[in-house]
Amino acid sequence: MENFTDSFIKRFPELEETLGSLKEAAKIIIEAFENDNSLYLCGNGGSAADCEHIAGELLKSFKCKRELSFELKNKFNQFSNDGKELAEKLEYGLRAIALTSHPSFATAFANDVDASMIFAQQLLALARKNDVVLGISTSGNADNIKKCFITAKVKGLKTVLLTGKTGGVCAEFADCIIKVPETETFLIQEKHIGIYHTLCLIIEDYFYGKK
Repeated sequence: MENFTDSFIKRFPELEETLGSLKEAAKIIIEAFENDNSLYLCGNGGSAADCEHIAGELLKSFKCKRELSFELKNKFNQFSNDGKELAEKLEYGLRAIALTSHPSFATAFANDVDASMIFAQQLLALARKNDVVLGISTSGNADNIKKCFITAKVKGLKTVLLTGKTGGVCAEFADCIIKVPETETFLIQEKHIGIYHTLCLIIEDYFYGKK
C-alpha cells in the first residue's frame, strides 16, 4: 500500500490530509472483497461518470495482470476454440456494481415512485450484509446518496463517502469520509480522480500484485 500512497502524495501534495481516510477506505473495501462481498457505487452527473470509471478499473485489469488459474482455464478449454479464446482473454475481476448503470429501472422508478430513491431501491434489492457502498458527492448533500446511505445502514453495509471540504449531510451516515480540501465542484472532481485511481491501485495490488 505504501508505494501507492507515497506516489499519490508526490503527485498531489495538497491532498496529504486525505491519506488516512483513503487507507481506511481501501481496508474496508478489501475486507469486503476478501469475504466475497460487493462494492456498490453511486453519484450524480460527473460523479456518476466517476462511478462507472471505478467499476471499470475493478471489473478488469488496471495495472496488474489478472490471468485465470490453470484449473479455470482447463474448464474453459473443454469448449473447443471458443473456450480456448475465453481462457486466454478473460481476466479475474472484483465485484463492483455502479448503481448508475440501470437507466430503464432508474427512469421507471423516478417516474412511478420517487427519483430521490433510485439508489436506495437498487441497494435494497441487490445488497447483502457486509457489502460496501461508495457514494460520491462533491457537496455531500446529494439527497439520493443520503437515502442510499440510510438504506445501507438498515441492511448492515459499510459506507464510504468521497466528497468536498464540508462533507455535507451525507457525512452523518458514512463510516469513512474522504474530504477533498476544495469547495468548487470541478476542482473537487479533479482531485477525486487521483484519489480513486490510487484506491483502485491499492485494491488491485492486494489481490493480484506479485506476492
